[in-house]
Amino acid sequence: MAERGGRLPGVTEDDEKRIVLHVDMDCFYAACERLREPELRGEPLVVGMGYEEGEGHGAVATASYEAREYGVESAMAISEALDKLPRKTENPDDPDAGYYRPVDMEYYQDVASDVKAILHDVADVVREVSVDEAYLDVTDRTAWEVAEGFARHVKQRIDRGVGVTASVGGAPNMATAKIASDHDKPDGLVVVRPGEVEEFLAPLEIEELHGVGPVTARDLRERGIETVGDLAAADPAEIEADRGERGRELVRRARGIDDREVTPKGRPKSLSRESAFTESTDDPGKKRERVRTLATAVADRARRKGALYRTIGIKVVTPPFDVNTRERSLPGPVDEPDLVEEVALDLLSEFEDEAVRKVGVRVSNLSFDDADQANLDAWEDSEATASERRGSRDDPSDATGRDDGRDGDGQVSLSDFE
Repeated sequence: MAERGGRLPGVTEDDEKRIVLHVDMDCFYAACERLREPELRGEPLVVGMGYEEGEGHGAVATASYEAREYGVESAMAISEALDKLPRKTENPDDPDAGYYRPVDMEYYQDVASDVKAILHDVADVVREVSVDEAYLDVTDRTAWEVAEGFARHVKQRIDRGVGVTASVGGAPNMATAKIASDHDKPDGLVVVRPGEVEEFLAPLEIEELHGVGPVTARDLRERGIETVGDLAAADPAEIEADRGERGRELVRRARGIDDREVTPKGRPKSLSRESAFTESTDDPGKKRERVRTLATAVADRARRKGALYRTIGIKVVTPPFDVNTRERSLPGPVDEPDLVEEVALDLLSEFEDEAVRKVGVRVSNLSFDDADQANLDAWEDSEATASERRGSRDDPSDATGRDDGRDGDGQVSLSDFE
């Protein structure tokens, strides 16, 4: 092991310069439900997959921290959860009753897209892991001396812009950043600088190391390894003999060594920018000006990424939290900033007389072909196909999770960011 304040074996100077943030939303499904129903804030709340209102089947996808005080846990059968926390609808006068809601993944994906837009705005490189979790490489956006303030800025933007709470961990690598974000939940903010990694990791229970689930933890404890520091001090060859190459990797992570780069999971399916008004407004001029600004930003981002787009759309959120989307398909992929603004404003006209709390602009059906780009003439020579839908959502992609099938907040992972 390195001496206190020294560089860990295998850690280069470049590694120590890297600044990685792990953003993990707190009880995300429950937080989304509270956005829709503010009266649920502070109340025990259970969100169930396979659950229907008034029924007893299904399993707990997530439980709010208030519900956890009654012993309700993720992946628990709804019938068992009801034994611990009766439904408020059936026991309105019982102070120890709680609320149950079915999973609404389309709605959660929509809220997640708001969070995602912020993450892509504050970081050049974002790896979206799940619907409520992402890694950010912010090395070129901040410095270690002010990294904690930058991480707090990210938290505040999510809280103010979306209305949900995130825990953020910062570290020189992905594995340690993940542990840091879990360390002080909910509403946590833990930043571990390069010279502090060993000291931070050593006293943690072995289960807190990213990648160690219940089975691995039990096996390691049988070997007398109780803490991350114990694993860091172990002979990697012995752990590898017992658990294969995965064992050696766990020893490296226990020592604060993780050379994985933060890389996006494939190319994006869409690019969007959104903005909330301080107060809901029905002023057509304010709405149009905000959409113009967002359209310019989205088109510029698409051009910088070398992306062509076949679909232009808007999102309009009306009080209390009704999400409306409209989009228009183009005859071919284009790179036309003026067209993005034109179509977005045309779609917005439907909401000219409505009070609006948030607006967004999105381009989708992206193409990254380097061949000749289509231009505005292609659009004008063909009739556009309108595809206007209320409440449309991004499609989820592959699901990932820890080896016990849950995320760092105890929530069952159902799907990813797009």
